[in-house]
Amino acid sequence: MTTIAPRAPAWLIWGLGLTQVIGYGTLYYSFGPLAPHLAASFGWPEAALYAALAGSLLLSGAVAPWAGRLADRHGAGPMMGLGSLAAALALVLCALAPNGPAFTAALVAIELAAAFVLYPLAFAALAQIAGAGAQRQIVHLTLIAGFASTLFWPLTTFLVAQLGWRGTYLVFAGLNLVACVPLHFALAGHMRQSRAAGRVPPVMMGLAQPRQVRTLGWLMLAGFALTGVLASSVLMHMVGILAGLGIGTAGVAVAALFGPAQVLSRVVNMGWGSGLPQPWLAVIAAGLMPLGVLVLVLTAPSPWGAMAFAVLFGLGSGLFSIVGGTLPLTLFGTTGYGARLGLVNAGRQLASALAPFIFSLLATLLGTAPALLLAAGAGVMAMLAFACIGWLTRGPSASPVPAPQASGSTQ
Repeated sequence: MTTIAPRAPAWLIWGLGLTQVIGYGTLYYSFGPLAPHLAASFGWPEAALYAALAGSLLLSGAVAPWAGRLADRHGAGPMMGLGSLAAALALVLCALAPNGPAFTAALVAIELAAAFVLYPLAFAALAQIAGAGAQRQIVHLTLIAGFASTLFWPLTTFLVAQLGWRGTYLVFAGLNLVACVPLHFALAGHMRQSRAAGRVPPVMMGLAQPRQVRTLGWLMLAGFALTGVLASSVLMHMVGILAGLGIGTAGVAVAALFGPAQVLSRVVNMGWGSGLPQPWLAVIAAGLMPLGVLVLVLTAPSPWGAMAFAVLFGLGSGLFSIVGGTLPLTLFGTTGYGARLGLVNAGRQLASALAPFIFSLLATLLGTAPALLLAAGAGVMAMLAFACIGWLTRGPSASPVPAPQASGSTQ
């Protein structure tokens, strides 16, 4: 008889989606609109604040594999509940920071807490609840969470105008405390009840053969890190890049297309992406971003070319949010899934922290267009890494299935 894995209930998907919107919005996307006000308050250049953010992201990446191992051992729900409590406290510390060094310490606390509440642990929670069924539910989750930047960039701007940056951080702390903490502990309670009732998903076996695990692991890590190089270089400098290529005042409007394109890619993927092998979906996602860059460089200063770039880049970035959860699950299954996601996140965080500075240096030395083409080269190498994964896991047997489970499992 075919074993059917449990499904995460709709309230849990929507609840997790809300926590991801709040988490990404308050812990990451809010920093850009707040940075000028923080710099003025502390008497620091904005570059120093972004350097503090980069260092915080590096530390967050360093603890990500540990956070994943804890989620594997104790369940993702309890870890996310404790993480959202820590995030609320860290946001309060930001609001109360009397000077730049104290704020930097609080910023480090924010990014360390983020390692326990954002996508990697949310994906791990879905895998622990639904097993193989988590792949489609990861798509649903990313569709909801894709609105974080669209909501929190203007919301942060509005709040800081009304309440100042300290009041804004206190509001964000309240959002994490009132919404995320109870939802994450409700998730933990649901997982505990499911285990007690025997509704535990069968272990999902991945595509990787034992002799391939190390090779596929390194290829996957390289692909995600190289894509992170391109994504973070462009996104952190998008408006400046468009200005440097002569797009001018249309740059802000062009950049605004990025968010809707991300959401569109996830909607399209729900329709046809589920039937596509995940390594090849990763190839498409990785390929769309350098393609967008190439269109931008070749058509500049055309606003239409810039719009095409924003759409292509947004489509690729949106798909990559999905692949970040589904590809490790497809290749390696549910065993140790949280730790593998943590490792992937560590590589991506390292790239996200260092690449914008390196890109800025290259743009100064070589010019905007050559720097963009070099960044696009990283995306092409990522595409090749994922293509190698697709080739190594090709064949009729390349379909992950649940492992046999003892009697008493959900049928």
